[in-house]
Amino acid sequence: MTSDRSDKLGSGLSATQPAGGLKDPSGFSRRQFFKRSAMAGAATLSGGIFQALVARTALAADDRGQSGPGYGALRPAGDELALPPGFHYSIVSAEGDIMSDGYPVPKAMDGMATFALANGNILLIRNHEDSDPGSRFRPRPPNSTSTSAGILNSILNTHYGPRDFAYDEFAGGGTTSIEVDPHSRRVVQQHWSLVGTFRNCAGGPTPWGSWLSCEETLEIASPSNLAQNHGYIFEVPVDTTPGNPTSPTALKHLGRFAHEAVAVDADTGIVYETEDQGNVSGFYRFVPSTKPTKPGDLALTGGSFEMLKVNAAPGYETAIGQTIGVALEVSWVPIANPDPSPPSIQFEGETTSAVFKQGLDAGGARFRRLEGCWFAQGKIFFVSTNGGDQGFGQVWVYDPGAETLTLIFESPGPDVLDAPDNICISPRGGLVICEDDGAAQFLRGISPTGEIFEFARNLHNTFEFAGVCFSPDGKTLFVNLYGRSSVRTTQPYKAPVLIPITSEKREFAMTLAIWGPWRSGSL
Repeated sequence: MTSDRSDKLGSGLSATQPAGGLKDPSGFSRRQFFKRSAMAGAATLSGGIFQALVARTALAADDRGQSGPGYGALRPAGDELALPPGFHYSIVSAEGDIMSDGYPVPKAMDGMATFALANGNILLIRNHEDSDPGSRFRPRPPNSTSTSAGILNSILNTHYGPRDFAYDEFAGGGTTSIEVDPHSRRVVQQHWSLVGTFRNCAGGPTPWGSWLSCEETLEIASPSNLAQNHGYIFEVPVDTTPGNPTSPTALKHLGRFAHEAVAVDADTGIVYETEDQGNVSGFYRFVPSTKPTKPGDLALTGGSFEMLKVNAAPGYETAIGQTIGVALEVSWVPIANPDPSPPSIQFEGETTSAVFKQGLDAGGARFRRLEGCWFAQGKIFFVSTNGGDQGFGQVWVYDPGAETLTLIFESPGPDVLDAPDNICISPRGGLVICEDDGAAQFLRGISPTGEIFEFARNLHNTFEFAGVCFSPDGKTLFVNLYGRSSVRTTQPYKAPVLIPITSEKREFAMTLAIWGPWRSGSL
């Protein structure tokens, strides 16, 4: 989620399509591109929330989705967001606010989900993808010549949660839990709920009432950096309280790699997982031997860890040359060692996870930067941020019942969809997509009948949207403005050490609540 845009576009073009992107050498316009995809795929898509996606996209493409069932042209609704007419927003939680446990709200707000509490309130569990290295949190070694060693040690205990509960004493990431009144949309209380993890990117809710928080990293413990190995999933229950975060357990049997998101099949308890490792990313699942029914069960449950294989060819390349609507038959290959050491290897000139290489050697499929993932209507929806012939993103759906993988959307250019990231399905059956590009940042909607449209624009800064999710009653959409992933620093002339400074006002992360006439559109 924090990769540079230059990496995202580095090899996203096929050999037959130019960087200009709106026409290919055979003369297809953008509208013709969609129509060709529609003719190839419409007959194979039936049922579910995207039954008319391909055919209807052809009609909306030239108008950037605004001819579809959006909510109207965006206009400023405040300093932070542009929204359609009739929609409003409020700031729920902002970086630096003092929480109920006495700590300031952390930066780097990423994946998030909502839960219904017994008292009628809403609970948000929110990831913090803090990327400051462990060396900054350790005591500065005597006679060190490093410009950054130890610069955050003095605030480790005051800013980064109760350290007695930390998984890693020198890691600054984790999760916070925010109780919100559903009527006023104001915070009742908020506190650290997972402490001492690293680069907590996205994750996903479980049907048994917890949040699975994913580390997007392959960091190895060392005497000068982090104290523990990282690259794991952690479970956060809904019943943590201020000053009492969860006791962290790394779910090592769910794989060690650059995790992005998860989606849990409510019927089977199978955990589906996306990997965000550049051009060498996989789609995985953990099949528990016994279906979990409560928080903590997953840590105690054995099972099999597997990688998706497209049966048409070993090592199937999904990023280019795909046709919308074609159902690819798939199967799953076993990963013998989900927690390998070392966790990464060099492959085709890139760093990849050893988990991915095990799956690839067994015939598993490869994707370009898998990110958002969501379970709905018995299917798993997930996105490839840089997939597609033009490298602007793909939306895939895996059907466990049919054992098929189908491409349901591919962006032909940045005006349609640019680098999809976190996603969720709305209570009315539409798909909400956060963009993570390098320019203007939008929330996009895709209707149940296939039109794509702009729903919100970030006016606050150029950081990504993240953590999009609806309240349990479907009346409020929560979303994060990500902020910085590491502390801002300055180094005055001839100064030997970096000095941490407060972020600029518009760099602060925040969680927003959006509400309005949802039923007048498709989200």
